Amino acid sequence: MRPISHAHLRVVERPEASVSGKPVNKWELLRELSKAQAAFGVSERDLTVLQGLLSFFPDDALGGNAEMVVFPSNKAICERLNGMPCSTMRRHLARLVEAGLLMRRDSPNGKRYVRKHGEEHVAFGFELSPLYCRSEEIARAAEAVREAEERVRRLREVVSLMRRDLAALAEFGEEIRPGLGLWDQLRDMAALTARALRRKLSLEDLSAYRAELEALLDQARNLIDGPETEEMNTNDARFERHHHNSNKESIDLEPALEKGGAAAGAPDDDTDAPVADVEEPDTRQVPKIPLHLVLAACPSLKTFYHADIRHWHQLFDAACHVRPAMGISASAWEEAQRFMGPEQASIVVVAMLERFADIRSPGGYLRALTSKAAAGEFSCGPMVMALIGRRSAA
Repeated sequence: MRPISHAHLRVVERPEASVSGKPVNKWELLRELSKAQAAFGVSERDLTVLQGLLSFFPDDALGGNAEMVVFPSNKAICERLNGMPCSTMRRHLARLVEAGLLMRRDSPNGKRYVRKHGEEHVAFGFELSPLYCRSEEIARAAEAVREAEERVRRLREVVSLMRRDLAALAEFGEEIRPGLGLWDQLRDMAALTARALRRKLSLEDLSAYRAELEALLDQARNLIDGPETEEMNTNDARFERHHHNSNKESIDLEPALEKGGAAAGAPDDDTDAPVADVEEPDTRQVPKIPLHLVLAACPSLKTFYHADIRHWHQLFDAACHVRPAMGISASAWEEAQRFMGPEQASIVVVAMLERFADIRSPGGYLRALTSKAAAGEFSCGPMVMALIGRRSAA
């Protein structure tokens, strides 16, 4: 006969031991643990065994006053796990116990069962209360993982935009000041970064690329910022104004900016309704409208974002900063980037900020413009020029 364990002594002393508190859905808890598994030192296979054990617990929710003990035999567990070898299953169970997510309640003979004595009963098997008691810790760890993933995703997008800024500056610089070796250096770095972005890069790697690209961008911008650049930007502005004035349909493209209501066909609130299923173009170029013109049309941005904006990736960072405060959901923002490109989506968001008081549903309005972009019927140029026109008329 197996000696009585310390866990069994605790059960004998507290036959009705249970954990009271807010119930937690066991499958949601398992998903959170799967996201945060590295923080708890468990593997996917460990979690597969835990999933099998949870399937023996009759309720979907852990907690309350229910006793959280399951007592399947090794054979039943292995069958539930599609024939996993018993030795393998026991090894994963040991890891779950070692990680503090399970606790064994051993009976004197080593069997797992429930024994009833009138209204009282004692269960021998696997105690799930440690998993339940750590549910808040698991949720915090999962959220930390998501935040880290979001930081990497956003930094990766910024580095991608910086690479495109670099390539565009190289071409522009070659036109106005040909023959400088810096333009070749910029093109080489843009190509190198493009190759690097094909891999899965860490936050540290992305930060290093960002610092190097930032230095090159500032060097190039300082070199080409001058009378020639101002003249070309003025010509671009005239081109955009001509395009705006010669296309009456474009003038009426943004009714929410003009009338203060949601755009036609846009939902009144920021729902998760999908936009049209149109393939995203393989290449998206930097918008033709000059960045300095966008900033001149949207001075309100400086109230909410104090960092310098000299490149498109910095405008993207500013749009990411103000988007949540405007009530635009992450899903609406991601869809806008997908169909407009991150630069044009950023222009739209800061233009919306400039006329924020006139827009009833910013999220729904952005989704309406995204649908137009998906159908190839949207350009941000007229929107910016309309703001310029309003400022000139004021």
